[in-house]
Amino acid sequence: MYALRDEKARILDSQGLNAEGEAMKLTEEPQVVAWPQTHYAFVERVGPFQTNAPQAWKSLHTFIAEIAEHNQITGYMSLYKMGPMIYRAGVSVAAHPAVLPEGLGYTQFSGGKYSRFVLTGPYSDLGPATGRVMQIISETKLPLRDDYFIETTATIRERRRKQN
Repeated sequence: MYALRDEKARILDSQGLNAEGEAMKLTEEPQVVAWPQTHYAFVERVGPFQTNAPQAWKSLHTFIAEIAEHNQITGYMSLYKMGPMIYRAGVSVAAHPAVLPEGLGYTQFSGGKYSRFVLTGPYSDLGPATGRVMQIISETKLPLRDDYFIETTATIRERRRKQN
C-alpha cells in the first residue's frame, strides 16, 4: 500500500488491529520509494469500496485474456482516491496499449515519490490496514498530494520481476 509522499513521517508506537482484534503485521513507519511511470488499463467504480472494489476486480478479470492478446501485462494493481471514493482495478502493461477492450479505461500513471506501508498477512486484513494507514497519515500530518493511492501485492511484484 502506497501513500503519496512529500517529506519524512514520524515513528508511531501504536499497534493496528485487524477485524478479529489481533495485531496486524503492518509497517507503521513508511519507507519512501519512487514509483515508476506506468501504463495502466483499468475498470473504474465510484462509491463505497467495500462493494465496488470486488465488482471492479471481477469485471477486470473478464478482460484479462483479451488484454493479454495484444499487450504484455506486467502487473496487477489498484489505484484509489479516498475522498471521491474512486476505485480502479487494473493491470500495468509494458507499453501504451495497442488495443484495449471496450469498457476499459487507460492512463499513463505518472508515478512519483510515495510512502510505502507493508502489510504481511491475509488479504482479509487489507481493510483494517488501510484504515490504520489513514490514521497514521492523519496523526503524523504526512503531507499528501492530490493523486491516487496504490495497492499491490508482493506476489505480483515478484512475478513481474521474474518475467523481466
